Amino acid sequence: MCFSLCMSSPGNSLVFPLRVRRALDVQDAPYQLRYIGQQELGDKNRPTIVRSSIDVACSASIVEFLQELGCRLDFEYTARGYMFRKGRMKITVSKICKCGGGNKPGENIELISQSYLVELSVLAPSGYDAIAEDMRVFAEQLKPLVHLEKIDYKRL
Repeated sequence: MCFSLCMSSPGNSLVFPLRVRRALDVQDAPYQLRYIGQQELGDKNRPTIVRSSIDVACSASIVEFLQELGCRLDFEYTARGYMFRKGRMKITVSKICKCGGGNKPGENIELISQSYLVELSVLAPSGYDAIAEDMRVFAEQLKPLVHLEKIDYKRL
């Protein structure tokens, strides 16, 4: 679930994106609340996007809590697929599905596309840019099936 909290002051509007996720196949797994910051401005030739991220494990009441804070549900989706690790890199290969109006989570879902979404991510300390080159080298090994591409989510 993707929420946003809009804060505005005279002449300035700020959108604070939050994401809530949980595993549908493990009932006892905690919910995860994630804040993903703006992409850092830096070298345009850098092969990856760098942004800050904060993850917090939380209870099932997080959705109600966010709604009470004034957060608005922007959209909801389900990712079904696989997760792999290669050193510090996390690689997810998944199909993205729209959530339907079913009573149970994971019910009434519809595939958005027949394509897979392949995502590479790494948690690294601020200022550690060497990992970007490792990610580029790994992505080169997946060509021609996968192309490393920076995506500006604001333009979607």
